[in-house]
Amino acid sequence: QPQLVESGGGLVLPGGSLTLSCSTSPSTLDYHTIGWFRQAPGKEREGVSCSSARGGSTSYADSVKGRFTISRDNTKNTVYLQMSNLQPEDTAVYYCAATLFRPCVLSESTYNTWGRGTQVTVSS
Repeated sequence: QPQLVESGGGLVLPGGSLTLSCSTSPSTLDYHTIGWFRQAPGKEREGVSCSSARGGSTSYADSVKGRFTISRDNTKNTVYLQMSNLQPEDTAVYYCAATLFRPCVLSESTYNTWGRGTQVTVSS
């Protein structure tokens, strides 16, 4: 199974931007769909965005469309989540997850490998 490590979280003002990174094992991105999920305090984990193996397709939750962008750099074995116009409701622990040769869907049960998460806090 691939190794996933998230980074880039932090404290940001409302309206600000952050870019999260999900570093993976070599060759992971050739065969794995990568998803970003988040879990706010007291809430269930929800899908945010995903990118299919080799970047063929992407998907976004309605709540982040137009504000978040997922991308991947296969040479760096890294998937990015660029987040802009962040709002307090975006505050959560963000996780990246991987699944082998599965479609890009925002269903938690599709993914079988998870990182430990990175905290994003949006507050003034």
